[in-house]
Amino acid sequence: MSVIAQSELERLIGDGVIKIEPFSPDQIGPGSIDLHLGTEFTVFRKVREVFHISDETDHRMISETITVHDFFVLMPGESALAKTVEKITLPDDICGRLEGRSRFSRLGLLVHITASFMHPGISNHQMLEMYNASPIPLAVHPGTKICQFIFEKTIGRGHYSGRFANQ
Repeated sequence: MSVIAQSELERLIGDGVIKIEPFSPDQIGPGSIDLHLGTEFTVFRKVREVFHISDETDHRMISETITVHDFFVLMPGESALAKTVEKITLPDDICGRLEGRSRFSRLGLLVHITASFMHPGISNHQMLEMYNASPIPLAVHPGTKICQFIFEKTIGRGHYSGRFANQ
């Protein structure tokens, strides 16, 4: 697999091969596209019983989704899910990865903890797995260019149709 660089990203977006909605050309960097933090956050309820991890596990059983318009405070050691503003649609021969931005990681904000791989054929908003590794509360603001999406060409074709296909 090869990372798709700026000139090719511009062409693929211009030709409609990669769709990003909404999109502005200033989001394109040398090897990625910046994505903005949305207003929707999923927070975990404080529970006292053990929550079992299995193939049937569903985070919605222990969380609730809220909408904020000014900022969301992420306390030290706390995690939350957050949706990007942009919806990304990929063809069956392009996949990608979500990565944080160094300006925020230097503050202890992990924007995407573990599941950073995005399958070919997705058509959805990206769900960020945010975590505050710093010793101070961090207020994250909707509209901030919070992460970057790195596009890669696949060998062969595939199409994601799993549990989160329509998020």
